[in-house]
Amino acid sequence: MTTRQRVISRIDPCFSRYLLLVARSAIDRYGVFAGQTISPNRRVIEYTGERINFRQARRRFLKIMRSGRPRRFYLLMVNRRRVIDGAVGGSGAELINHGCDPNLVRRRIRGHIYYYSRKRIRPGEELLVDYHFSRDSVTIKCHCGSPKCRGTLNVK
Repeated sequence: MTTRQRVISRIDPCFSRYLLLVARSAIDRYGVFAGQTISPNRRVIEYTGERINFRQARRRFLKIMRSGRPRRFYLLMVNRRRVIDGAVGGSGAELINHGCDPNLVRRRIRGHIYYYSRKRIRPGEELLVDYHFSRDSVTIKCHCGSPKCRGTLNVK
């Protein structure tokens, strides 16, 4: 995050253990940025939203894809039966962008999804997680800009 970048909002501290800020991102629209130093291997934020079953998630995804307009979806699988829709009551973690060399890792603990830091994250640094989209799903081009970029959000 640059000093000229306008902060859009702050994430509710109920879901985050650190000061996190939402602002414009060079990767895609908005992103989440560290407002303070985050040590390695620390729980940063919980991914929250409406808990729905796989059938409902599939219906929502297909509706978005068939709309003809480029829209975002914030569906994250908890297990084979449950999905979290971050677009409905999300914590702000749904705005974390994809990166092929991420500084966060996703962990599933007792039905909850948390993002943990992989390394030290400095204030102003954008938080990134590897989305690991399936190679069988629609291919989505990556814009992370990392030297390790694989070109897509999909696993190869």
